[in-house]
Formats: sequence, C-alpha cells, structure tokens
Amino acid sequence: MAICAPLEAALVERIRQSSPGVTVRYSPELLPPERFPADHAGDPDFRRSAEQEEQYWENIRQADVLYGIPNESPADLARAVRENPKLRWIHAMAAGAGGSVRAAQLSEAELERVVVTTSAGVHALPLAEFALMGLLNGFKRVAELQADQRAKLWPELRVPTRLLAGSQLVISGLGEIGMETARLAKALGMTVSGSKRQAQELEGIDEVVTNDGLAGLLNSADAVVNTLPGTPYTEHLFDAELLATLKPGAVFVNVGRGSVVDETALLAALDEGRISYACLDVFEQEPLPASSPLWEHPKVLVSPHTSALSSAENRLIAERFISNLELFRAGRVMPHMVDPVYFY
Repeated sequence: MAICAPLEAALVERIRQSSPGVTVRYSPELLPPERFPADHAGDPDFRRSAEQEEQYWENIRQADVLYGIPNESPADLARAVRENPKLRWIHAMAAGAGGSVRAAQLSEAELERVVVTTSAGVHALPLAEFALMGLLNGFKRVAELQADQRAKLWPELRVPTRLLAGSQLVISGLGEIGMETARLAKALGMTVSGSKRQAQELEGIDEVVTNDGLAGLLNSADAVVNTLPGTPYTEHLFDAELLATLKPGAVFVNVGRGSVVDETALLAALDEGRISYACLDVFEQEPLPASSPLWEHPKVLVSPHTSALSSAENRLIAERFISNLELFRAGRVMPHMVDPVYFY
C-alpha cells in the first residue's frame, strides 16, 4: 500500500503494526505538510522536484491499495487507476468522495476493478454537533442578539426564544450523519422524522420517507437539517417548490452538499420569512463567491465547509482504514464503498 495523504508517523506505524504482512510505502518528504490537523490536501505551496514527483508516482504504481486520493485530485485518481493495473482499492479521506470519483470519469471496467471507500461516519459526530449548534442559534435568536450587541442596543421589549424540546425536526438523509444528528436532537427533546433512499423503520425516528415524500414532512417542520450527498438525483432537491412547503419560520441547516439546495430559492425563503435562520457549511460554488448575498444576510451563518473537521480526524480515519484493511485482505465487503452509479 502507498500513503498519498499527509499523515503522522505514529499513525503510519499503527497501520504497519496492524498488518505485518503489508508493505507500507510512506515517504513524508513527498507529501505536503499539514497546515492544521487533518489537512488532507496539505500546503498548496508545496512542490516536488521532478525526481520526487517520479518517486511519488512510482510508489502509487507499485501499490495494491492507496491511502488517500493522489493529490486530492480527480484527475490524479484517474491517472493512478490507469497507470496501475494492479490497483484494487483506494481509501478516500473525505466522507463525500463520490464527487471526486464521478469527476475522474472512470470507465465501467475501471470502477469494477478499483473499489473506492470513503471516511463516512468518521465525521458524523462533529457534523451532528455543528447541526445542533445551527439549530440552537436559530431557536435562540443568536443572530439578532449579536446584531443588538454590535449596536450596543438593549431592547425595550424582551423577545422570547423558542424551545428545541417538543419541536419537529426533519432530517433529509438518515445515514450515519443524519442518525447521529437525530440522536443529539432527541436528547434535547425534539421529535425527529426524515428521509432515506429506501423508506424503512428506524429506531427513534417517527416517520421515514423517500426524498419524494419530504414535502409531506416539511409542512410541520420547525427545523430541517440536510445531510444528503451531492448526486444527480439530489441536485437542487430543495428548490422553490419544496421550500414553499416549509412551515413558516423554520430553521434550516445544511451540512450535506451545497448542490442539494437552490441558493436563489433559499434566499427568497429567507427574505419572505419562511426560513427564519440558515446555518450553512456547504454551498453550490466553493469558495463562496464574494458577490453572494449569503455573506451579508442577517439571518445566515456562513461556515467555510469546515464543520466536519476535528483534531481527532486523522486518528479516526486511520482506525477506519485499519479495520477496512483487515476486511480487504479477507476478501470481505468493506463499508462505505462509493456507489459506481449514484456516486455517494
């Protein structure tokens, strides 16, 4: 196996010790240094010499398994698959690596030969905590409080806040992130319903529908959390028509993918009061353009796609990889394989 993403030496050693029969190619001088914990792309100013570049790719061409997508680049993912016929598995650092696999434009035969697994689940708790922060911000009028503080305004009338307890939460995407969000929300007394690709009973969830049934849930939703990945089937799922079914004053949180939400329709829903507050970690275009009205909207929190990050991420991903490596060597199915049709 070859390690293609920045990783602490101690974690590399843990991988080695977990599978003594596996040769681990790890050349830290060929990997960009991290600027912060779990900086999988590393310093963008890092450059390899021509000799180092050849060594980097030679490590990849010799590997059956890659830890990380080379250079976090869809084009280099495709190059790795095509230059290495023995490659069988790539473990991606991201939970939403399906977009990179789709962008690599691999053939059906290549997708069949090389399995790509994601780090989905590793990010469930930090994303769920961020979603709860967004819900609390909206229900407790944090944006208004901050505006009053900046203006040094002590309102003559004290405005009550809303309780999460007893409120209705709808989660679009009841996977690991959605279920972790549901667990935290229920601990605060919320009632939770939501959507899944196939409707099925889930413990602790009042009602589960497919995405086609979301409109029937939104008309009684006090809050919505989106965790859905970006696929052709979720593109602009939250459009003007779906957002129009929302109960007026709902809080909206997006920790899934920006492409799931039509931002023009979202802004209209904010301006007309159908959405009282939006906490957004992802956007249709990233980085969010300076011209976007979301930056200065008084009812919006803009987060630069960082809600999944935590200081424990590298360790958690390495542990997930070690578990998957055991399954891979035993010829068993690994969790969180990228679907070669839906790309999530």
